[in-house]
Amino acid sequence: MAQREASRRDFLTSAAVAVGAAALPMAPAADALALPQALPRRDVVPYRVGHWLPSDRRVLNLWLAALKDEARAQAKPVEPEVAAFRALIENDADIYMYFHQMFEELPSAPEFKTDPTGEPQVDNYETMLLLINHILTTAPTYNETGLVGFPINAILDWPMGTPGGFAAFLNDKVNLRLKKILDKWSRFLASPRSAYVLNEDPTTGWFGRDALKKMPNFVEDYVCDPKAPHWGFTSWDDFFTRRFRDGRRPVAAPDDGSVIVNACESAPYKIARDVKAMDRYWIKSQPYSLRHMFGDDPVHSEFVGGTIYQAFLSATSYHRWHSPVSGTIVRAWTIDGSYYSETPAAHFDPAAPNESQGYITEVAARAVVLIEADTPKIGLMAFLAIGMAEVSSCDVTVKAGQHVKKGDEIGTFHFGGSTHCLIFRPGVEVEFDLGGQTPGLDAKNIKINTAIARVKG
Repeated sequence: MAQREASRRDFLTSAAVAVGAAALPMAPAADALALPQALPRRDVVPYRVGHWLPSDRRVLNLWLAALKDEARAQAKPVEPEVAAFRALIENDADIYMYFHQMFEELPSAPEFKTDPTGEPQVDNYETMLLLINHILTTAPTYNETGLVGFPINAILDWPMGTPGGFAAFLNDKVNLRLKKILDKWSRFLASPRSAYVLNEDPTTGWFGRDALKKMPNFVEDYVCDPKAPHWGFTSWDDFFTRRFRDGRRPVAAPDDGSVIVNACESAPYKIARDVKAMDRYWIKSQPYSLRHMFGDDPVHSEFVGGTIYQAFLSATSYHRWHSPVSGTIVRAWTIDGSYYSETPAAHFDPAAPNESQGYITEVAARAVVLIEADTPKIGLMAFLAIGMAEVSSCDVTVKAGQHVKKGDEIGTFHFGGSTHCLIFRPGVEVEFDLGGQTPGLDAKNIKINTAIARVKG
């Protein structure tokens, strides 16, 4: 056994040299199986959309192989939330079938069946639960060559693309259990125990050489104290939801009500006009379906025929939401939804659920904030925050009747990928200026509070 493990580790190390090592989230005392973090790569390994997962599947395979080794070696006590998820899978006939089908329906190609050592990929729900249980007491480390910011998403990357996975991850009972699990992880990430990754290790620390290259001017931009432990942050979540220093993101045209500003530090994904009340949002073009986006709330009818602007956030972005206009909060609410569902049209999307961003506006966990703009030619508009995988916590921080100025904070995403929409009524003539960018998955971040549109009339 010892010889086999040594050979396996040698293989992982040599493979890591070739493709770039993946980040392995782990507790501070459990680093024996950490992969090398800064080794020469054969080629440049691009990130997936938003830098949440590595684009090269080999990097993900290496990370999963190491994670399986560590989870089996540590054999952590089973968390109650994971035990309850197992009970649901095994006691519900339909769900039991789905969680077998999603692994059995994987193609027979080696990339779907084995990891780089030739051992089985995550190919059953028992291994899935083992790895999820292990992750619940770890925080994400930084990694230049392949940030695994969505560890559970990585585990389910291929199975969620099968018909069985599609059925399973839209099931309300499954999503209720996943919410319990992700809430548990959220509590860990908000606790001081998660702060161990907030260090200055050059390759794995969030204040190390590599991370700060991706977050230039961090000290100047964000409220922090480099001389304090963990730079003054009390937990991973405290770091993730960090705030800009005063004056770092000035509000464009604060007194001009016709100018709409970027509500999140985000990259433009799509602009759609004349949107429908109901549409086939799961097909390849992923058209918007307003009734479903608003969770069947009757207010959706106010926006039929209107305009939607959608943009996505990256892993190293600022994750708070700011009001795109000055106005009064009419109402705000959250909608329970899915966490690991992707459109079947993507079919084994290697960047799931990023290439399903239009689709998840109708099905994912999300929050709606209705704002009556002070400018009559805008009137009622909506901000829609959509969680993507993992914790997907949408935290609304404003209340009905509250007046907000353009650029005021209205909420935040906690750990989890994220995307958002601005929704305008029909007749509101919105002219967008995205700095010369064409919306899409290759778009770059536009700073929050930057002017992105003007309303005519």
